[in-house]
Amino acid sequence: MISYLLGIDIGTSGTKALLIDAANGAVKTSATTEYPMSTPQPLWAEQNPADWWAATVSSIRSVLRGERIQVNQIIGIGLTGQMHGLVLLDKFGRVLRPCIMWNDQRTAAQCATITEKIGARKLLDWIANPVLPGFTAPKILWVRENEPQVYSEIAHILLPKDYVRYRLSGVFATEVSDASGTALFDVRQRCWSAEMLASLDIPRSWLPESFESPIVSAKVSADAASETGLIEGTPIVGGGGDQAAQAIGAGIIRSGIISATLGTSGVVFAATEKFSVEPEGRLHTFCHAVPGQWHWMGVMLSAAGSFRWFRDALGQDAVTQARANGNDAYEVLTDLASTASAGSEGLIFLPYLSGERMPYVDPDARGVYFGLTLRHTKAHLVRAVLEGVAYGLRDSLELMRGMGLYITQVRASGGGARSALWRQILADVFDSEIALANVTEGAAYGAALLAGVGVGVYQDVAEACAHTAGVTDPIEPSADAQKYAASYPIYRALYPALAPCFKQLSAID
Repeated sequence: MISYLLGIDIGTSGTKALLIDAANGAVKTSATTEYPMSTPQPLWAEQNPADWWAATVSSIRSVLRGERIQVNQIIGIGLTGQMHGLVLLDKFGRVLRPCIMWNDQRTAAQCATITEKIGARKLLDWIANPVLPGFTAPKILWVRENEPQVYSEIAHILLPKDYVRYRLSGVFATEVSDASGTALFDVRQRCWSAEMLASLDIPRSWLPESFESPIVSAKVSADAASETGLIEGTPIVGGGGDQAAQAIGAGIIRSGIISATLGTSGVVFAATEKFSVEPEGRLHTFCHAVPGQWHWMGVMLSAAGSFRWFRDALGQDAVTQARANGNDAYEVLTDLASTASAGSEGLIFLPYLSGERMPYVDPDARGVYFGLTLRHTKAHLVRAVLEGVAYGLRDSLELMRGMGLYITQVRASGGGARSALWRQILADVFDSEIALANVTEGAAYGAALLAGVGVGVYQDVAEACAHTAGVTDPIEPSADAQKYAASYPIYRALYPALAPCFKQLSAID
C-alpha cells in the first residue's frame, strides 16, 4: 500500500495541506484555504487562531476528498508556518486575544526596554539575536503593559503552528527552529533561556516543551480525528518555522549551499554545522530543523514587494498591455528592464519601502532612487529596482562570507526567481552561480519530509532531502559582474548617509 506524509503550513494568507508519496517524495496533491489579516491600528497585524484551525480542517478534508486518499495511508504529519506570532491561551485552552503576528510593528518601545535592561552584547550571548519588533518576547511585554486583564489570565504561550498542533492533539509543544525566533530561546543550547525568562519575569510554565524538528511530539486526538477525517493516533512531528522548513524542501542542509528567496520579503539562508553569531547581530542565528545544525538568515522587508510597488504605482501601462495580450505584467516589465544596460546607467534604488530589518534594523528607512538624470527611462527605473533588491540581498551574503562561509551554489526561489533576468542580475551581483530551486510547494513540502524522518521512513534529514527535486537552469556570472562590483560600494554608502534624513522625515510624518 502506498504511504503518504502530510505537511501543513500555517501561512500568513492561508493554510496549505500537502500530501507527498513517502517512497519517492513526489507531491500527490495540495489544497489551500485562505483567511484574513486585520490591522486594527497603523503598524498592527493580527489574526484569529480560530481561522487557522478552520482553514486547517478545510484543507485537510480537501486533499482527502479530492484524491480519494485512504486515510490510513497517511502515516505522519509535519507542521510549519509563520514565525514569531503570539498566541495566548488561558488555563482551559481558550484563546485570550487575536494573535499578534510576525509583521506587527507595535513593540518598538518594548524592544528598546529589553535591550537597555539586558544589554545588546548579553542578548547575543543569551539568545544569539537582537530583540526585534517582530519577535515574540516584546509582544508579551506589550500585552502586560497594555492589556493587564488578558495578561492575568495567561496559562500557555504558543506559536501559530503550535496552536494548530494543540488543536490536532491537545498537546502543548514546539520545536527548536520556531522557538529560536521568540527572543526567549537559548539558540546555542537549544532550550528555553532561563536568563531571559528571569529577566523579563515570564513564567517557564507558560512555554511548551521544545523538541528537535523531526521528533514525534504529539498524536492526533479523537476529537481532531472527528473534525479533520484523520485517524486518531497519527504521529505529529515537531516540524519547523517556515524558513527552516522551506530550506529542508530545497535541500539547504550543508554548508556552502545557500538559498535566496525573492518573495514579498527577501531571505538569504545558510546552514551551518557550527554555532556562531554575527558580532553585531546583523544576521539571525537560529536552530536549523536538522538536529545539531544552525542556520544564518538575513531578511530584507521589501524584495519582490518592491517590484510589486513599481507595478502598482508606475507600471499600469504594463498591466494594461499584459491584460490585452494574455501576458503577465511582471514579464512585460522585466522585458522592458532587459533593454537597459547593467547598472542602469548609474541609477541606484534603495528598496527600503517598508523600513528595513537587516543589516539595518530601521523602521524609519525609506525607498530612494539615487542618480536620476534626463537620460533615464522607465526601463532604467524597472531595472534599478531589480538591481537594488539584489544589492540588498548581497548585504546579508557579505556578512555570511565575513563569518567564513564559502559559497558553492545559491538556490533561488520565490515568485521573483521565475525571472531569468532577475536571476542573472543576482548571479552578477553575488558573483556566484545561481540555480533555480525546483520545489514550488515551499515550507509544507519540507514539513512533510520532516514527518518522514520522525516516523522512520527516512533515516535522517539528509536521506529525506535526497528526494527533493533539486535545481535547474544554473546561471553563471557574466561580464556585467564587474559593473555591479563597482556600483555596490555606492549602494552601501547611501544608507549611512541618508539614515539621519530618514529619521527626520519620520518625525515630520
